[in-house]
Formats: sequence, C-alpha cells, structure tokens
Amino acid sequence: MAAAAALARLEQKQPRGRGPVSQDSIRSQVRKELAAEATVSGSPESPGTHVVPEPREEGSAHLAVPGVYFTCPLTGATLRKDQRDAHIKEAILLHFSTDPVAASIMKIHTFNRDRDRVKLGVDTIAKYLDNIHLHPEEEKYQKIKLQNKVFQERIHCLEGTHEFFEAIGFQKVLLPVPDQEDPEEFYVLGEAARAQPQNLERHKEQLLGAEPLRARLDRQRRVFRPSPLAAQFDLPGDFFTLTAEEIRREQRLRADAVERLSVLRTKAMREKEEQREMRKYTYTLLRVRLPDGCLLQGTFYARERLSALYGFVREALQNDWLPFELLVSGGQRLLEDENLAFNECGLVPSALLTFSWDPAVLQDMKAAGAEPDRSVLKPELLSVIENLS
Repeated sequence: MAAAAALARLEQKQPRGRGPVSQDSIRSQVRKELAAEATVSGSPESPGTHVVPEPREEGSAHLAVPGVYFTCPLTGATLRKDQRDAHIKEAILLHFSTDPVAASIMKIHTFNRDRDRVKLGVDTIAKYLDNIHLHPEEEKYQKIKLQNKVFQERIHCLEGTHEFFEAIGFQKVLLPVPDQEDPEEFYVLGEAARAQPQNLERHKEQLLGAEPLRARLDRQRRVFRPSPLAAQFDLPGDFFTLTAEEIRREQRLRADAVERLSVLRTKAMREKEEQREMRKYTYTLLRVRLPDGCLLQGTFYARERLSALYGFVREALQNDWLPFELLVSGGQRLLEDENLAFNECGLVPSALLTFSWDPAVLQDMKAAGAEPDRSVLKPELLSVIENLS
C-alpha cells in the first residue's frame, strides 16, 4: 500500500531540458521515499497513505458493508441511495392527509432545489402574512392577486406554495377588478383564519424555519469479534464518487507508472493530488478497535466532522460519561479539533482506529487500585456481535 502511494506521486512525463531517467534510478528514488515516509508516519497504515481500494459490486459476500443506506425521517424506512428521493417525495405527499400545513412546508423546501429562489419565495409569503398581522382591519391585505407579477415570479413558480396558502386558510375566489371586464383569481383569507391570527404567525415561523427534508445516513452500526481482518476493507461502489470502472482504470494507470520515465512530484503537487483523491469519496467506513479487541463499525459522510465519530462511539459505551481517546495507526492520538472533517484527516474511504480511555481516567483508576473493564460496550450490542469475514 505504501509503495502504491509513493508511486502515485511519480510524474507522467519527463522534465523538460533533462535527459532520460533510468528505471533503476526511479526505483531507487521510490525506495528512498518509502523509507522516509515510514520514518515520518511510524506505520505504513497511517492516515494519508491509503491506496484507492477497488469498489466491489453490492451483494458480494466479502464486502465490509453491503452498501450505503438511508433512513426516512417521516416513515423510518431504510432506503438504498437510489430509492431515497422518490420515497421522501411520496412520504411528504402522504403526510398531507394528516398535517397539510407541515406537508406543504416540507414540499416547498424539499421539492424545489434552487435554495435562493426558495428563500425569496418564502420571504415574500412571510411579508404577505406580516401585512395581515399588522393591518388586521384592512381588507386589501386579506387577498392576494394570483396574476400579480411578484406572486407569479416569486411564489407561483415554487412547488407547494399553493398547498400552503390553502392549508392555512386561504381560498381561491374570482373577484372583479376595477377598469377590467373579466374577473380575476385571488387568494382570500377565510373567516376562520381571520378569527385566529396567532395561527398565521405560527405558520409563518414554521415556514421560515424549515429545512429541506432529507433522508438520514444510516450508520449501519455493527459489532465484530476480534479479527486479524480488522484493517481490511472491501467497499461497495456506493462509497466512491467515481464509477467502479473509473476507479479500476486509475489503478491500472498507477501500476503502469512504475514502468514509465518520470520524476517525483513536488510537495505542493503531492498535496494537490491528495486533495483530489479525497474528493473521490462520498462516504467512509470507520472501525474502532476496543480494549477487548472487538470492533465497532459505522458508515459516515466523508465530509462529516470528527465529532460525529466521537458521538457514535460514546452512544455504544456502557460508561458513556467517561472521557476517551481515539488513536490512529502507530498510536498517535486523533486530532483534537472535532470540527475537522474525515477527509481532512485522511480517514477516507475507510480507517481503523483504536479506543483508549483518557490517560487521566486510567491514572485515577490505577490510584484507586481498580482496573478498567476490557469490555466497554453496552450489553445489547454485545448480544448481536458478529464474526468479521
């Protein structure tokens, strides 16, 4: 793995103004870089030396996880990535039968992808409702002309807005227009809604404070018995931004680089390449080796923060109030800044970390003549422990 990481830093073409470089000199330089990296990292498994693993097809018996799955916040259903958007839309539409106001708000924020346009439309609706609240006796604020230019350009174009107006008590009515022969369609606030202006204010706050309804990433939490395969990850194609064929093609190009004339990349070029590598991953699969050797596994977004991992581990502990540390390969402590993303720490597309109680906690226990329990997981998790294969 370290060799592939070093070879990936070789230039694809000869430098201008220099003669050909021998294959032996290239291999010699690679060996030197490998030795230098090993000295710095202390281990060939340190973050930042990941080789792009070949994605496997979903359903393979040896996959570390069968795929990436999500949970619908409305129905609780577990969904594949290709099912989530259609299911969310269907769940919102079904929600109209129980709470039409909430469903219409969810539709506005979820069905319309242009966030700037949604904000403009929502702010305009809020302005209409503010006018009603501030001028309850003025008839002109109780009705909205549907053919009004502002209404057409900011509100009519958004899915869910008409359902929202009707859900909060507006009714479509044909009304005469001065100096115009044909009547036009208006939204007119009904008597029941006028009698309860506090409801309009509440619905306005709901509308302004809402966010798009998105399926939540399913952590797919699993617990494994101690295994020599702990650091091996065969990932499905869901974990990669590129397709499986694109990943395989890049691996072939890397293998061919050994036989090409090239020079080592500069540090800046290596860092740029590493950033490009990080963007290939949408998700990451993380395992934490516990004091008894058992493994806790979960799926995360590659751009999630380290705090998500600490929270995930803490939820699984019997004594979730005790401070702990997570160590990367080589025994180094994971960076203390929990706001860093996994892809910023080299923890993508997979990584194995080690759990350790905070040194101060261990020292206090030792002073009290006690030893920490090797088994730290909640009993209900140990009851579903599996073999890692």
